[in-house]
Amino acid sequence: MADRADVEFSVLRLFTQPSVPDVRGHLLAQDVILVEGGSVVNLMAVWRAHGLPQILRECWDGGVVLTGSSAGSLCWHLGGPTDSFGDSLAPFTDGLGLVPYSNGVHDDLDDQPRRRVYRELVATGRLAAGYATEDGVGLYYVGTGLDEAVSVLPGKQAWWVEPDGRGGCAEQAVAPRLI
Repeated sequence: MADRADVEFSVLRLFTQPSVPDVRGHLLAQDVILVEGGSVVNLMAVWRAHGLPQILRECWDGGVVLTGSSAGSLCWHLGGPTDSFGDSLAPFTDGLGLVPYSNGVHDDLDDQPRRRVYRELVATGRLAAGYATEDGVGLYYVGTGLDEAVSVLPGKQAWWVEPDGRGGCAEQAVAPRLI
């Protein structure tokens, strides 16, 4: 395991202006880009205003690991349910689409109907088929194919969710490897 002294962290802020003089060069020099949660709608609007979709595609194509939780996961996919538009969950369909699937995050939260809403949106075609994850579960893609799901918490789960052709959805468990 790498010693923490071998890790150099950096932060890119885009508000009120970019915190580095060369955003493209900064991002392409990273090994990993971690995006935190928040409003995926606002995140994508700011990224687009600063030309980040093209830069992040270059990073992806160049082998930079792109990761994140919540909005930081939705952004790499085609979209998923979000509360970024208001108090209720609605489909977000304007992600970067680096992987050609939707993403249902927080699939195990008891205080929100995310699990039900994600499956309804996939069943009705408002969202593409995709992967749902409980908190603590990550999706590891090689290219655009899922290689495996991983989890930092025992007992957590991921699912492949797709329309069943009868107005509902079918789901297949994707057991994560505990890391």
